[in-house]
Amino acid sequence: MTTARYLERRGELETYFDRTAVAAWSRLTSDAPVGRIRATVRAGRDEMRQTLLSWLPGDLRGARMLDAGCGTGALSIDAARRGADVVAVDISPSLVQIASGRLPGDISPRAIRFVAGDMLEPKLGKFDFVVAMDSVIHYRPDDVVRIFAGLAARTLHALLVTFAPRTPALTLMHTVGRAFPRENRAPAIEPVTEQRLKKLIIEHPDLDEWSFGRSRRVASGFYKSHALELLRR
Repeated sequence: MTTARYLERRGELETYFDRTAVAAWSRLTSDAPVGRIRATVRAGRDEMRQTLLSWLPGDLRGARMLDAGCGTGALSIDAARRGADVVAVDISPSLVQIASGRLPGDISPRAIRFVAGDMLEPKLGKFDFVVAMDSVIHYRPDDVVRIFAGLAARTLHALLVTFAPRTPALTLMHTVGRAFPRENRAPAIEPVTEQRLKKLIIEHPDLDEWSFGRSRRVASGFYKSHALELLRR
């Protein structure tokens, strides 16, 4: 999927995460002290990561996994510890550099291939499992489903994704955020209800071989995200 709207949005996100937010993101995903609000986000992200990992097999030896939007690499490291051959991709070269620098000594450098680029790049190959944690929340729902279809085309077993759920609280935060000057705010998220997202998935012709598995929402202070499991029939 290479629509002009998708490419424009991807460019905005690359600029934001690779320049504006890289220091804050590095701190948030580390053990460094953070303020109360960021602490709730950190806790929520940790819970979501553990949720997605719990949906993967405990033994991933022999499996190839794509961490689509790997950020600073925490999920990739956990999957590699289970034996997975991981490709960790992110649009931000700075975050990918941080992720590769955090590789612990008990994991072989060959276990994770870090890539700065587009998660939809066909040259990344095929995978048994694809995980996209909070990496599509800034795209419009119809583009999100096109992204899912692009990932699913290269996935053999399961696609584990998250989206921003449309709730009153999240909608309010979304509206308030738009009031800040553009240079002072993060790219807007695009909340969507689970019902609408599932309807778009069902209607997409390239996803007709996929069915819904588990579903779970995580809410921790300012962090709200919803996990969805898609399984190849």
